[in-house]
Amino acid sequence: MKSYLLLFFSLILFNSCNSDDSNSFTQETEEDILQYITDNNLTASKTDSGLYYIINNEGTGATPTESSVVEIDYKGYFLDGSLFDEYDGAVLYLPQVINGFKEGLQLFKEGGDGTLIIPSELAYGDYGNGDVIPGGAVLIFDIKINNSYADYEEQNDVLILQYIEDNDLTATKTESGLYYVVNNEGTGTQPTSDSNVTVAYKGYLLDGTVFDESTDAGVSFNLSQLIAGFTEGVTYFKEGGEGTLLMPYTLGYGEYGSGSIPGFTVLAFDINLISVND
Repeated sequence: MKSYLLLFFSLILFNSCNSDDSNSFTQETEEDILQYITDNNLTASKTDSGLYYIINNEGTGATPTESSVVEIDYKGYFLDGSLFDEYDGAVLYLPQVINGFKEGLQLFKEGGDGTLIIPSELAYGDYGNGDVIPGGAVLIFDIKINNSYADYEEQNDVLILQYIEDNDLTATKTESGLYYVVNNEGTGTQPTSDSNVTVAYKGYLLDGTVFDESTDAGVSFNLSQLIAGFTEGVTYFKEGGEGTLLMPYTLGYGEYGSGSIPGFTVLAFDINLISVND
């Protein structure tokens, strides 16, 4: 599964918060980890923090840093082999994941794969995570790094450029990072950033998921009251103009998102500027 939603739905990897209620579970120790390694005939290395890792393939691309955005495939399971989470194409912001996962991914490069064996003190500690991760549990992750980006702005730009290529579009990029595609420039009045306009539009994510859509008659609003990418983008058209706006999260709903739109998400809008009303 390929995710453009940046994995805000898979909370397993996010940093844990202490709770007053610990799960009933026998604390797993380094001795248990070493027994697992022996029983499965593994060759593992240990870091100063206590993380154990196995590199099947180091990879040849960029190496993530502690502040990187990475796209990975992973499978998470316990020492007894039971699976608790699995995802292909997950996009993660490393400052927001558990310490063992953050440290472990920095041991690989793009294209690399291997296994992380994370003691509880580098995962969810004595309290666990809800009903999924018991307190004191060792976590194991089989991981493969598909891509690594310096930050979300870079990652968004890469996704937009790939979308443009995949859909054979001709787009112009502005200084703000907005991309726009002009299908029909239009012939009427051209709005400014504080104009009142009537626009028919469809808003969707890069995977095609529609999150908002007007009727063909459009909706009237003042451009100054909208997200920055929409305010800017509409001004590149005249009345009767049609096209597409592709905007990074910095011009959309930012790091926190809005409603069904996750944070750090690229937004696309097909627009038809029906009229400029002032």
